[in-house]
Amino acid sequence: MISILITGASSGIGEAVALAYAERYGTTGCKLALSGRDADRLDAVAKACRGKGAEVTGTVLNVTDQTAMRDWIEAVDTTAPLDIVIANAGISGGDEEESVRKIFDVNLTGVLNTVHPALDRMLARGHGTIGMVSSIAGNRGLPSAPAYSASKAAVLAYGEGLRGRFAGHGVTVCVICPGFVRSRITDANSFKMPFFMEADRAARIIMDGLSQGRAKISFPWQMRLIGWLLRALPSGICTRLLSRLPEKE
Repeated sequence: MISILITGASSGIGEAVALAYAERYGTTGCKLALSGRDADRLDAVAKACRGKGAEVTGTVLNVTDQTAMRDWIEAVDTTAPLDIVIANAGISGGDEEESVRKIFDVNLTGVLNTVHPALDRMLARGHGTIGMVSSIAGNRGLPSAPAYSASKAAVLAYGEGLRGRFAGHGVTVCVICPGFVRSRITDANSFKMPFFMEADRAARIIMDGLSQGRAKISFPWQMRLIGWLLRALPSGICTRLLSRLPEKE
């Protein structure tokens, strides 16, 4: 029996990953603890996963609520010790201060609220895998989405640090860096998205990467190369290139 917890599971990558795990392990034993903000969408995902044989609980939660997140994760772990936790919930938005603060709150604080309760339990028993969802956008501050890219950069750096910090303790930390994948975030983009990927394909890549314990699950390869170049190029040149990108609405 494999026990998995996923935040942001009511749509996009989170939904696709939940369905992929249910498909792969539903008949051999799979417990899924899913959270999201939309009760109807979350219920639909839970029903679809149950249809594949998985045992599923769906909980409507805001990842920014530290106390509620710890209570939920600890309760799930007590019932079925977690093998895999995927801190996936994330949002994008505009440049207004209120929107920027909300992006950081969900994309960074929400990840911390997911990772640390799980990490405490996994370290105590010396076993577990944590997936932290960053983005190719986390490789460089993007003028088209400064708050989003900065929040994802923080997740990337923190995940890389945690992996090294707890190497040898039985807990594997993997950072997930997707390019453009079908989700509610990309549905809002009006510009052409290069190397666009459907969520079910992304889910299989993520699932395989976590099972292999890869440090950085970055895809597709074309966007991974672009991400590497963004980190390698001098800041001035990179800023001039990125300033030509279309702005998010």
